[in-house]
Order: sequence, then C-alpha cells, then structure tokens
Amino acid sequence: MSSGSGSGLAYLLVLGLPFLLIVWMFFTQRQRAKQVQTLQSSLAVGDEVVTTSGLYATITALDDTVATLDAGSGVTLRFDRRAIGMRAPEAA
Repeated sequence: MSSGSGSGLAYLLVLGLPFLLIVWMFFTQRQRAKQVQTLQSSLAVGDEVVTTSGLYATITALDDTVATLDAGSGVTLRFDRRAIGMRAPEAA
C-alpha cells in the first residue's frame, strides 16, 4: 500500500503557492511602477493633482525634481515631484 501520492501533492502545494505569490507580487509592483512613471512623465502646468499626503492642488510650475502647487487662496507650496500621487478626480 502506497500513500505517497497524497503527500506529494501537499508538498507541491507547500512549495508552489509561495512561489506563485512572489511572482504575483513582482508583477503587480512592476505594473504600479509603470503607472507612476506614466503619470510623472505626463504632468503639466495647470493639472489638478492630489499629493501622496492627500493635498488637492493645481500645478503652477514644474521642474525635473520640484512641483510648485497652488493650494488655493494664494497659498503656493513646493513639493518633490515624486510626491504627486494622482490627478484629481473630475468634479461631477
């Protein structure tokens, strides 16, 4: 009597599932990096954006490393360009 086939499948699952999880994590990280790169390269003066800290503002000046943002009421802030997380959603 051989009961090795059940333990072989369990062994394969124990080794295979973590490997699949790691591959999936690398794939999703690569997609996110591509999205961030696309956003950073498409930023322009006048865009309404949201920073990674949640500040809604409009880009008034843009440099290779610095984005100058107008937060309203004449408040101008300088942010590292990488701190821009996304474009502001359109108002309905």
